[in-house]
Amino acid sequence: MTDEALLRFCAANALARVEREPNGDIKVMSPTGNEGAGYDTDITLELGLWARQDGRGRAYNSNAGWKLPDGSMRMADAHWISWERLNAVSKQERKGFPRVCPEFVIELRSETDALKPLQEKMSEWIANGAELAWLVDPSRKAVEIYRPGREPEVLEGGSAVEGEGPVAGFVLELGKVWG
Repeated sequence: MTDEALLRFCAANALARVEREPNGDIKVMSPTGNEGAGYDTDITLELGLWARQDGRGRAYNSNAGWKLPDGSMRMADAHWISWERLNAVSKQERKGFPRVCPEFVIELRSETDALKPLQEKMSEWIANGAELAWLVDPSRKAVEIYRPGREPEVLEGGSAVEGEGPVAGFVLELGKVWG
């Protein structure tokens, strides 16, 4: 499926979350439950407010798709990309799925998500150019932190997680997410 056909497919199936695997297979994901959607909104709001105040880049919600170097088109619950990286992509390409990887992604494990596929997805983000990725898991009250060249770090039960590298200064308060 071409990028244009994928965009049309996504538009025609607006209620579904759709990704493309590196081999071209289309993956349709189930929607999250109401509670998970609320946590997702809290996370995106926190990142968006920080990005606006910080000014070095832009935050995106779970509707943004990115065409990664491995040929996949991926989405996460929240993304942050620097202006420098984003502006390297043409305005025309930004109307679809830009061929660029955000520096930072957050994935929220919902009630319908199996853990292992999400962990694999986080590793894919890093392999494709993300500098930092967080897997937030309310069921375990844990955040898995992914960085290039390192094994994931697991923080359990904390009240906040602090950004580093591209998102130094960003702090995600976890109280709302833990419920």
